[in-house]
Amino acid sequence: MRLPAKHTQRLAVLILGGATALTLCVLLFIIFVVLKTGLPVVNLHFLLDNPRDMGRAGGIFPTFVGTFLLPLVAIAFALPLGVGTAVYLTEYTRETRITHIIRFGTDCLAGIPSIIFGLFGFIFFVVSLGMGWSLLSGGLTLAIMVLPTIIRTSEEAIRAVPYAYREVSFALGATRWETVLKVVLPNALPGIVTGVMLSIGRSIGETAAVIFTAGSSLRLPRSVFDSVRTMAVHFYILAREGISNENAYGTAAVLVITVLLVNMATYWLMHTFIARRAR
Repeated sequence: MRLPAKHTQRLAVLILGGATALTLCVLLFIIFVVLKTGLPVVNLHFLLDNPRDMGRAGGIFPTFVGTFLLPLVAIAFALPLGVGTAVYLTEYTRETRITHIIRFGTDCLAGIPSIIFGLFGFIFFVVSLGMGWSLLSGGLTLAIMVLPTIIRTSEEAIRAVPYAYREVSFALGATRWETVLKVVLPNALPGIVTGVMLSIGRSIGETAAVIFTAGSSLRLPRSVFDSVRTMAVHFYILAREGISNENAYGTAAVLVITVLLVNMATYWLMHTFIARRAR
């Protein structure tokens, strides 16, 4: 028996709305449990003090610094490579078998488990290149891991720029590179920034790839060749070794808040850029 179109529409809205509500409830439940358990531990002393007794006492300041330094190093390498690849695929090539192979390889790279990236980074950067467990080794490994995200988001953002903008630029005598630099990239900037911020958010919460390459030192790094520990790794070690569940949940609460702030900043920047372009 075929349902009337009106009833089918209501049923579809109900199912889709229920799936959305369920997803939101799961997210809110996880955030609630982590914050309820961890926020009582978080204070200014916890944020600004150094860990003591392997993390049983003290705070998380070195891990807080390491959490932000690693993504910055990763983005410093991944951003020019990712945006450059996206520009090449959209502006300087036609749709050929080579471009299909490049996109297929990018999709495959995005689907590789993070622990495989960690193992590769350990073998190549830490051992073969002699960088050791360091901020640079971890940053390069994360750069490879987030590169597919930056490439695909940048490519879609560039494709979304109307071709009429390029035609006007060419008509005024601009070269292709000048058109890309002064017309295409500024208009694609919201999408590119979104991809970068999402990559930073993924890097902040990464554990497997970092623990194999950046190490787990509890001291502040003085150079890119010093080992660092991120909040995600710190939480993992405290919880897995049973060192301090209280400090582990406190670290997790700070990490969740940090990721939420990064995602909020992503949407704010995206809407800000879009609003400015609309004026």
